[in-house]
Amino acid sequence: MTSSILNHYPYRPDCYDELFGDEGVRPHWQEFLDHIEESSGETLKSRAAQLARGIQQNGVTYNVYADPRGTDRPWSLDLLPLILPAQEWRQISAAVAQRARLLDTLLADLYGDQSTLAEGLLPPELVFGHKGFLWPCQGMRPVGGHYLHFYAADLARSPDGRWWVIADRTQSPSGAGYALENRMLVSRAFPDLYRDLQVESLGRFFRGLQRTLAKEAPTDGEPPLTVLLTPGPFNETYFEHVYLARYLGYPLVEGQDLTVRDNTVYLKTVSGLKRVHAILRRLDDDFCDPVELRADSALGIPGLLGAVRAGRVLVANALGSGLLESAALPGFLPGICQHLLGEELAMPSVATWWCGETPARAEVLERFEDLVIKPTFPGSGEGAVFGDQLSEAQRDALMARIEANPSAYVAQELVKLSRAPAWAGGQRRKLVTRAMGLRVYVCLTPEGYTVLPGGLARVAGVENTRILTMQKGGSSKDTWVLSDGPVSAFSQLHQTVRAKDLISETGTLSSRLAENLFWFGRYGERCDAVARLARLALSRLSESRKVERSGALVMMLELAIGMGLVDAEVLKAPIAKAELDLFRAVLDRRSPNGLASNLQRLTWCANQAREHLSLDNWHALKRLTAELEDCRSKVSDVPALLEFLDEALTTFVSLSGFAMDNMTRDTGWRLHILGRRIERLDSLGTTLARFLRRHADLHLPLQQELAVEALLELCDSIITYRTRYRAQPELLPALHLLVTDEANPHAMAFQVRLVSSYLHSMQGWGGLELEELNVAFARLQDFDWACLEATRPASERIEASLHLAEALDRLVHAGRQLSDRLAMRYFTHVGYAGQATFAA
Repeated sequence: MTSSILNHYPYRPDCYDELFGDEGVRPHWQEFLDHIEESSGETLKSRAAQLARGIQQNGVTYNVYADPRGTDRPWSLDLLPLILPAQEWRQISAAVAQRARLLDTLLADLYGDQSTLAEGLLPPELVFGHKGFLWPCQGMRPVGGHYLHFYAADLARSPDGRWWVIADRTQSPSGAGYALENRMLVSRAFPDLYRDLQVESLGRFFRGLQRTLAKEAPTDGEPPLTVLLTPGPFNETYFEHVYLARYLGYPLVEGQDLTVRDNTVYLKTVSGLKRVHAILRRLDDDFCDPVELRADSALGIPGLLGAVRAGRVLVANALGSGLLESAALPGFLPGICQHLLGEELAMPSVATWWCGETPARAEVLERFEDLVIKPTFPGSGEGAVFGDQLSEAQRDALMARIEANPSAYVAQELVKLSRAPAWAGGQRRKLVTRAMGLRVYVCLTPEGYTVLPGGLARVAGVENTRILTMQKGGSSKDTWVLSDGPVSAFSQLHQTVRAKDLISETGTLSSRLAENLFWFGRYGERCDAVARLARLALSRLSESRKVERSGALVMMLELAIGMGLVDAEVLKAPIAKAELDLFRAVLDRRSPNGLASNLQRLTWCANQAREHLSLDNWHALKRLTAELEDCRSKVSDVPALLEFLDEALTTFVSLSGFAMDNMTRDTGWRLHILGRRIERLDSLGTTLARFLRRHADLHLPLQQELAVEALLELCDSIITYRTRYRAQPELLPALHLLVTDEANPHAMAFQVRLVSSYLHSMQGWGGLELEELNVAFARLQDFDWACLEATRPASERIEASLHLAEALDRLVHAGRQLSDRLAMRYFTHVGYAGQATFAA
């Protein structure tokens, strides 16, 4: 080992090392290793930090169920790629493409003539005993004739360097999006090396999948609409679903976004129903249709199977393709390949024995300590068991279970995984080795099955592990396939668009996405209102420790009671009790109207609408959530809470700015802004109405004056007021500013004008729906403001205040009615004929 970076390299001759062999560094690694050797430890540390920063900035996550970090668990990516030479990759690619053809043909046989069963090449128990065999799909030929449009094979390398297939992923293979993101990040960490080594590009692979779906989809002459079907944000690979949907240009949908009518699938959009011609699914088979498959599924599309049976929609992969995900199948593939394709199986599977066969079971029991025991079918609840790790009692118990139910178990040869170099971190230029496996992806293109030139390499998170899983601390690697010829510069992100392809708006904004954008706006405003009120109340409470409670404090507490943040006892309780209640209102998620619970709802909407929002929105929310958690640990620290509220208000203003500056002015944006304006109309109206009803209870003029000043601060209009009047706040001009001023973004009139303007620009929206809002606002405009002049008798001013509060209530009610009508028209698609049903 001449390289200093390899002086302490933990080479193990008992297994294959991807970097180093008996004769030294493997040739295809030499140039990369030379570059590492020339780089300082500080440089490599900086590149690793750049990689981690990219993962954080791009929001790359991998959800792990029951993980304390929940949906925020960052994706793990090693700095060093896995490098494979061109000649070796050609052999892998040809073998995996053959396997995809074989499995596609086998699915057609098992759901068709079943010749493999008739010829005894596959035991019937492995088909009819598999919950993945969908009886409703028997005899049903998918649109285009193919079952597998996307396939993945998990590969491992034996100690002699040969590749084996250890698992087939035929249902809805995951990880291709992560492989693409890995490529983006690692190629930026080593841009010169990536170019000089002539690494194969990934973009053309995904373009091939797009072309196939567009070609095979039953369009009836219409432009094809393909959607990507996801189980939703709680799925472990949801980031990938969002990422691929953006990359491929497909709407990301959940089952509730689609409906089947007359055996035709439609996407529910804000502009009506749009026919869907192809579905690229990431939802398991049995969840896809609650009518004919799993009745308790809330994720599927009722009637989907009927649409597939009628040939009205292409589903990729075809429903029922999960049948081939069985640990027992690989042992039978060599004979099946010869029967169906007339070819020898190019890449062997790991040696497999199905215990349902008596000779195989006998051999398994004899060689028990050298094998891995697995359940025959996925989803059984049992994991892999290594025979050599069991105690005598455990071994006897497992053997007894195998004897009692032999068809439920499979044994496979224990694979001694190859080792790949990994970056150790820190400033020392030190490499470690980890066990490695490679997931390779295949898609159906018009030219046939094509293999992604790369893949998702997975490495163990700790030494001496036998299972590679991202859920248990594993990491990933980018996979560089070197080219021995010109490298294609094709990128899916940079396609040539012709003039006829130019579009101004897709028209495929799903109703669910639109609803979440609408409520993202509403919850943003709601969080802002709660944070402002809590900040003002806490500030006034701090001042009241030294003096008697001011009118401003009393009014802020009254408004907090009205918003459901605190109970009425705070008006008489000691200062410490009032502060504690406000702490809970801000930080406790159990406070339903508080800031923490509304922030949680806001984040949920952002997660649902993630594909439509910029990363700036996401980062701002994540920062604020982290700051809230940090503040929660500082019990009764008023300055810390006030500082947090300052940060929170800055974030909410930023979110509003992102909407105005970063979002495209499409229907989704209009609904988002409408949500903001309707919520501000509601918040302002209820605040002013309650203020008017409580203002007369403040008997001293100074108390009333301070309360008006606090109201202007709460409504973020104090600077505007002082600029105009250059005098101490008074009730009449303050209310006039907050109610009638169309130039003030925090006035009722401003909200009504903008709501009306945006609604008139919405497709299919008429003026009739605005009638109640316009009538309620007209009554406000007719209000006689002279009745609130200070020179009028107190009784007259009180009566006028109550009339104005009632008018504000009517306007708030009209805004809420309008929100319901928006939901009926754009989100639930219930017309006015359906409203009687709700009333009944």
